Amino acid sequence: MLRKNLERLLIRSMKRIESKPITPFEKELQNVEPVIRTLTNIALFGKKVIIKGKENFIKNGPNIIVGNHTGTFKDVATIFKIVPRPIFFTANKMIFSKDEFNLLIRKYLQRHLKNFGLFVELLLNPLKARLVNYITENIGKIGTIPVDIYHKKRLAIEKCQDYVKQGRAIIALQGHGWINKSHSHPYVSPFRRGPSIISYNLYRENGLSVPVTPVALFGTHVPFLVPGKIKVSVGKPMYIQDYMGSEFSETVSRFSQALERRVRKLINELIWA
Repeated sequence: MLRKNLERLLIRSMKRIESKPITPFEKELQNVEPVIRTLTNIALFGKKVIIKGKENFIKNGPNIIVGNHTGTFKDVATIFKIVPRPIFFTANKMIFSKDEFNLLIRKYLQRHLKNFGLFVELLLNPLKARLVNYITENIGKIGTIPVDIYHKKRLAIEKCQDYVKQGRAIIALQGHGWINKSHSHPYVSPFRRGPSIISYNLYRENGLSVPVTPVALFGTHVPFLVPGKIKVSVGKPMYIQDYMGSEFSETVSRFSQALERRVRKLINELIWA
């Protein structure tokens, strides 16, 4: 029954996709909305999303959305489901290759389900093959910025900065996609400097004050296909100029730490609500 329901979602979306004339990218995103909807429905199959603070999302102009990252693809799918505008995100370039994407899926199942993951992969293999083909063929259409997530971080920052400068919204989730019990907060990894660097550069070089929206996600760590609730809390936007120091490194560190503290506060409120 589970596999049949997922197959119906996939087939329904395939039938909706038709060739369309080339349009500006934001318009193109609207054209492939059926693809986005299907991918998010598959990623969040069995999950109910509950959101608090949705009014804090920036609906137009440049925006960076930062948040904790403990649920691999389910975090991105959740953001796509709740943000009321086209959004862009850096994607592991491995998901654009069928062979490399299959390897990622195998690692994901083994990490979360241990030896049982191999059995699940075998059980869902026919569906997995169709899903991998569908995603690798369509992932480039839904706002992805393909990058090598393990190397060339500077190039990734430059690509994201260019997107924001053009008035787009990007996602910059912080973490590796799973709970890390070695950190002081297992659900919130230490924030990297990327979003703060982008904000600083655009403010200093272009006079652009970019709103950075903090988002906390709780429940995305529950494995794929396991029913549950995903709770999301969206905070008010924060701005780099409110944390300016005498030097670049001081400002970037201040802002990164402030963003991390805000997300920690938001997720603590979700956990103890």
